[in-house]
Amino acid sequence: MITDSFDDKSEAKINPKYNENAPKVDACIVTFSNIIEQYVLTNYECEKIGQFKFATGITSIYRIKFNRKEFAFYKTYVGAPACVGTIEDTFSQIVTNKYIVFGGAGCLNKEIAHGKVMIPTDAYRDEGTSYHYAKASDYIKIKNSDIVAQFMEKNEIPYVKGKTWTTDSFYRETLNNIEKRKNDGCISVEMECSAIQAMCNFRNIEFYTFFTSGDLLDSLKWDERKNKGQISGTQHDSGHFEIAIELADYITH
Repeated sequence: MITDSFDDKSEAKINPKYNENAPKVDACIVTFSNIIEQYVLTNYECEKIGQFKFATGITSIYRIKFNRKEFAFYKTYVGAPACVGTIEDTFSQIVTNKYIVFGGAGCLNKEIAHGKVMIPTDAYRDEGTSYHYAKASDYIKIKNSDIVAQFMEKNEIPYVKGKTWTTDSFYRETLNNIEKRKNDGCISVEMECSAIQAMCNFRNIEFYTFFTSGDLLDSLKWDERKNKGQISGTQHDSGHFEIAIELADYITH
C-alpha cells in the first residue's frame, strides 16, 4: 500500500545534487503565482542566479536583496510531487536551509473571510508524496507554525490557525470527505503542505508557510468568492508576497 512506501533502510537510486559552491542566501521564498512572479520581477531588483529544467520548461531562481539580506525567489508548480521536487532541485542552485512557501487554499469554514491569512498547524496526508519521506500517519505536524503566528502577531496581521487537508485530487473533494476533515478541525484544503513538511523533515530543512483563504467549500454550493479578473484578496495578491518577504526577514533576524 502507498502508506507503506517509506524506506529508510536502503538508498535512493536518484538523489538531489548538492552544490556547496552555489550562491548562499538567507532563505528562499516560493510562490505558485505567475502574477506574483511578474510583480516581483517588476518591483524588486532581481538577479537571476540559477535555473533547473523540466519537460515543461525552465524554472529560474532569482536573488533579491532586502534589509541587508539576500533571499532567493522562484515560482513553483502546483501539486505535491512537482512542488517537493523543485525544492530538492534548488539544492544544486542555492545554499540555504530555510524555505517560505505561500499560496492559496480552499476554505472549509465560512466564518473565515476571503483573503484572510490561514496558518496550518497540522496537515492531513491525503497525497502520495509524503509517504516516501516519513512513516505513515494521518497527520503531520507543521513544525514552525507557532513562529509564523508570532510573526503575524508582531506585525498585526489578522490570521487564523488550524489543521489543513492536503489532497492530490481537488476534483474529488467529496461532500463526505469535506465533512470528515471539517470535523477533524481542518480549516483549509490545498495540495502541497503535508508533502513539503515531510520532505523538509527528511532533508533537515526549515519550512515556513501560510495560505490565502480562497474559495469556500463550507456552503451548499462551491463559492469561488471572487469576481472575474479579481486579484485583491486572492492567491495572486502581491500583498501576500510582501508578507512572505517580511517573514523571511523575521526568521533570519
